[in-house]
Amino acid sequence: MKISHLIEKYFWLILIAGILFGLWQPFAFEPPKYLTKIILGLMLFFVFLKIDAIEIIDKMKDYKLMAYIALVYMIIIPIVFFLLVSTFDRHLAIGILLLAAMPAGVSTPALTDLLKGNISLAMSIVLVTQVIAPFTIPLLFWLIGTKGLEINKLLLFRDIAILVFLPLLLTQFIKKSFPVVVNRNQHLFTSANIFLLFALVFVAISSQRNIILANPSSLVWKTAILYIVFILLHLIGYLICYRENKEDKIAFSVTAAYMNNGMAIVLASAYFGPEILILMVLSEIPWNTLIAPFKRIIRHL
Repeated sequence: MKISHLIEKYFWLILIAGILFGLWQPFAFEPPKYLTKIILGLMLFFVFLKIDAIEIIDKMKDYKLMAYIALVYMIIIPIVFFLLVSTFDRHLAIGILLLAAMPAGVSTPALTDLLKGNISLAMSIVLVTQVIAPFTIPLLFWLIGTKGLEINKLLLFRDIAILVFLPLLLTQFIKKSFPVVVNRNQHLFTSANIFLLFALVFVAISSQRNIILANPSSLVWKTAILYIVFILLHLIGYLICYRENKEDKIAFSVTAAYMNNGMAIVLASAYFGPEILILMVLSEIPWNTLIAPFKRIIRHL
């Protein structure tokens, strides 16, 4: 068996190792804030080498589907989760709302590729949800009566351009200039993204290690709640368009469950207290450990 196949088969061990190393041997210094953006950009670079930009544009032309997904992902799901959790803990409900309100993470195309789903559809959902996030997130907090968030739209759009469009344009040029090289090495791109995911997990956990370990008594039940939330998001995403083919269902499920929790951590640290910040950091645990059992489950669907 090729090394690349072994890496893909046991990718979940690599992701868990990222969590453990982040807690055990964190950075001795504060990592630069742009480091995670570089890692995400590299991940998208390898994803785009496997797909055609025209496929993404064709998917986005389905305006009804994109509007439906945006409404469900960015408005309906966050509000429903907030209402359910607020019946017993409003403070926790605000944290769940913040997490569920995040757009699909820019790493979801890489995860969709890992699960053999529709990468182009996943990338389309990422673009749509990232673009509308500066408007939907403040709207949600206005609707529930909480002080709104002031999100710098220009900076958010700048990040989208750097993280998404720059790798997209670069890969299209490379594929046209070196098609033989790209085709010959496609089997390595997914393995490369697994190690980049390891780096992303390590940086995120390492940078927030002290916060995670500061209040260990509350970690267990908060993590359990987060697991329930992520499992439900997987299920909702898979069933949201039940008539679609399996590859599309995988893309819907991944983009629903694996939100941009890095953005959630930034917003929590800027606008909320430490309890909500800890919740956002803890979301890294189900974010990185549920992908393996989900991969096993979809084999039988």
